[in-house]
Amino acid sequence: MDEKGENMEKGLLEKEKEKESIFSKVFDEVKLLGYIGGPMVIVNMSQYVLQIISIMMVGHHGKLALSSTAIAISFSAVSGFSLIFGMSSALETLCGQAYGAKQYRKLGILTNTGILTLTLVCIPLSLMWSYMENVLVFMGQDPIISREAGKFSIWLIPALFAYATLQPLVRYFMTQSITYPLLLSSCASICCHLPICWALVFKSRLGHFGAALSIGFSYWLNVSLLLLFMKFSPACEKTRASIFSNLFQGVAEFLRFGIPSSLMICLEWWAFELLTLLSGFLSNPQLETSVLSVCLSTVITLYTIPDGFGAAISTRVSNELGAGKPRAAQFAVRVILCLVAIEAVIVSSSLFLGRNTFGYVFSNEKEVVHYVTSMAPLVCATLILNSLQGVLSGIIRGCGWQDLGAFVNLGSYYFFGIPAAAALGFWLKMRGKGLWIGICSGCFLQIILLSIITFFINWEDKANLARKRVFKKRSIEENGLSEHNNSSLY
Repeated sequence: MDEKGENMEKGLLEKEKEKESIFSKVFDEVKLLGYIGGPMVIVNMSQYVLQIISIMMVGHHGKLALSSTAIAISFSAVSGFSLIFGMSSALETLCGQAYGAKQYRKLGILTNTGILTLTLVCIPLSLMWSYMENVLVFMGQDPIISREAGKFSIWLIPALFAYATLQPLVRYFMTQSITYPLLLSSCASICCHLPICWALVFKSRLGHFGAALSIGFSYWLNVSLLLLFMKFSPACEKTRASIFSNLFQGVAEFLRFGIPSSLMICLEWWAFELLTLLSGFLSNPQLETSVLSVCLSTVITLYTIPDGFGAAISTRVSNELGAGKPRAAQFAVRVILCLVAIEAVIVSSSLFLGRNTFGYVFSNEKEVVHYVTSMAPLVCATLILNSLQGVLSGIIRGCGWQDLGAFVNLGSYYFFGIPAAAALGFWLKMRGKGLWIGICSGCFLQIILLSIITFFINWEDKANLARKRVFKKRSIEENGLSEHNNSSLY
């Protein structure tokens, strides 16, 4: 009996130790995810807020200035910024796995390659922006508004090149879990943007075109601060690389991940923009477009929270796979799914409780506010879906499955969600609610497919593939370097 009693006590003690170790692991993982995800929420929101501040100031220059600026920013987001943002997401896989495998120099080389490639991509995009007036007129927009929007887009071109430099730098710091410079530079750019935008819009001859110039200035300020930190901080000493070091060697690898990354993000982004466009064909287009714009702005603003979580889990998964630790990557996925479920409930519940008032933030018209209130339950459901989708997409990016994610988004939204939205909105005459339910159904299908993919991930194989890719690339670079050294002897 004594021996049995001692064995039972030992068993209980071991179980308690196991529970304590699990709780400590969960706590450490939550702390690490919060350390990465929290600042990324502010970083993502700051880049969106810059455009909102500019639109708010331009609104005091009259309806023509406001409408042309809104159209120009929306068109530039769809045709330029979304492409750059999507392509830069390839670095979440490449840089994250390189850092996890302790190939620090390669991380710097990949960042430089990303900046070069995206800068080259900006050249044809800027040419397209210079003809935005003709494109908008061809699409049936008012010629006067199109002319002003075309001029605004030309003044916005410097912001595009700044954005192409900023996004790889953000991934460079994020994949190393160095988030405080991102936080500081984002806050500094917002603080400087307010007086600069006000001065250029109201005190210069540029008028509302000054808002476009101020966006570019704020982005370049953000870039400058991050470059200074990279240059002089000891935290970046291992990962800094010469600007011309193997610069063109990684372009093909970057494009191999960058193009599907861009498709994955843009297909989803464009689907929600198309929702606003479809609302213009309903029976009361002014009301429907206004309401859906309010709902969409609310969703985009609050989406920065799960998007930050998505960036955090992408970093954690890519780091652990690169380090050859598949179980740690799988554990991080389980923790983030629990966290995002809690976040989704809190945010959606808060919005639902304030459903009678949040419409007044965007409009004083009672008809619009009442319609927004009736849409609130659907918006809350969308927030829950977007929270799950944001994290699942981050997991896919961390694993390097952007091509598969692009096919999922294509099928979910364009083969199912948008046709369902059109059928509910126009055929069943459910108007804006029908359009929103349809696009939500596409998001729901997207979550189901991404969940199935995540559930069946073979983490051991993904870790092996990640390390093979990283070290294969390293051996190629070393061979190229040795050949260069040998040839220089003769």
